[in-house]
Amino acid sequence: MVLFESTLVLMLVAIVLLQLSRRLDIPYPTMLAVAGVAVAAFPWAPSVGIDPQLALALFIAPVLLDAAFDLAPRALMRTWLPLLSLAAFLVVLTTAAVAWLGVMWAGMPLAAAIALGAIVAPPDAAAAVAMLNRFSLPRRTVTVLKGESLLNDATALLIFGAAVNAMSGRETFSAHIPQLAIAVPGGILLGIGLARVLILLRPVLAGTLGGTLFQFVSTFGVWIIAERLHLSAILTIVAYAMTLAHILPEKTPPLDRVHSYSVWEAVVFMLNVLAFLLMGLQARTIVTSLDEAQLRSALTFAGAVFVTVVVVRLIWVLLYNRAFYLIERLRGRHDAPSMGRGLVVAWCGMRGLVTLATALALPLDFPARDLIVLSALGVVLGTLVVQGLTLGPLIRFLQFKPDESFRAELSAARVILLEAAEASLKKERSEPATRIRAEYKEQQSVTKEGLYSLEPTRTEALRLKSIAAQRRKLAALRRSGKVDDDVYHALEQELDWAELSATPTSRLNMIEG
Repeated sequence: MVLFESTLVLMLVAIVLLQLSRRLDIPYPTMLAVAGVAVAAFPWAPSVGIDPQLALALFIAPVLLDAAFDLAPRALMRTWLPLLSLAAFLVVLTTAAVAWLGVMWAGMPLAAAIALGAIVAPPDAAAAVAMLNRFSLPRRTVTVLKGESLLNDATALLIFGAAVNAMSGRETFSAHIPQLAIAVPGGILLGIGLARVLILLRPVLAGTLGGTLFQFVSTFGVWIIAERLHLSAILTIVAYAMTLAHILPEKTPPLDRVHSYSVWEAVVFMLNVLAFLLMGLQARTIVTSLDEAQLRSALTFAGAVFVTVVVVRLIWVLLYNRAFYLIERLRGRHDAPSMGRGLVVAWCGMRGLVTLATALALPLDFPARDLIVLSALGVVLGTLVVQGLTLGPLIRFLQFKPDESFRAELSAARVILLEAAEASLKKERSEPATRIRAEYKEQQSVTKEGLYSLEPTRTEALRLKSIAAQRRKLAALRRSGKVDDDVYHALEQELDWAELSATPTSRLNMIEG
């Protein structure tokens, strides 16, 4: 009951802080990190643990699916070189640097030090993207950061699994390599196959609450099946999500999609809240068990790990940026990444849910577990506070030229869709068809002027005005007792969909942070 109360308190604090983060241009995970530690510090906060295997499945599977669903394979193919640099080489380099620090400074066993390196190596794009979406940055930069967040998790967790197995004595690092040769491609093929099976089942569950619930059951089920078959659960989920994202949108009814997206947004946010709370509770237990000298030593080491991951990323990204810039210039191309873009990518190294969940997944008897957990929390807090609070000012200081490619591509595609819609009614001569064609003509003209995504058309503005009047009248009818609540809610839903259809798409996005 105490854990439940603590979670409710943190949820309430998080909701309040989200409003503040939006006004101050602070990524919401930064606020969650501070709030989670603060709530865990309350005297009445419980001492709670979590099953290590459950931590990975509970926190990682939904987040990976949510991220992979929004990232198309062709986007990965277009940016494969920077993604390879960040999601593979940088993760390995960061893991090696932190592992060296763990062995030389803290005297950790090599496998335990590698596990620590793998835990803190992968940045979480959620914090960065929440901030970057508020600025008009190059789309390629944002795509690279999203892709990195997805693929570096897979790289880091594969290293983490090998290190934990080696530390437990079940197998050595060299013995893990043949297993990876099967687990990696096998996981990808399993994810694709399970996704296609799910697609066949979707029509049966379409339009039902069970369909939304089945999305969660299937996500966790895919993870468990991969684990039971000793395949890469991470890559299975990634392949599963990308396959669904490629095929499913054309087969999903609009109501299912709207409902599903809103539910997933809430669940991922809730998982972030719970992970920060659990990590804070474990850190409090560890801190209270150490004497002053031990605590000082542990915090100093955690600070050194934080500095290491930040410096390694800065050096590697800027070296890659300058090398790639020179190569592109020599090839006569003028769209090479600027130093400013490199600085933004280098500074978007905030750690988050994946680092927390992986630290929680350490076996309870793992060597130097307390020091690793404290270090992981220190890196998460350090990157979210230091980099999270300075990313916005850095972007404003660099003064990027607005990237209008998304808006231009959106307007061009919208004109084509409106022309197709108008053509479908060409042979219709009824009054409603004439009225609808006129609306399409109006939308085409404002879209060609680049106004559609910013302001409603005159027709849409009039519709929104009339819907607002209907809402006021409906509320009055309910207050007066002339309509019952069931009638009120049915009409309310009709007005909701009517308002959504008359609202420009730029105003329909959920606010992050």
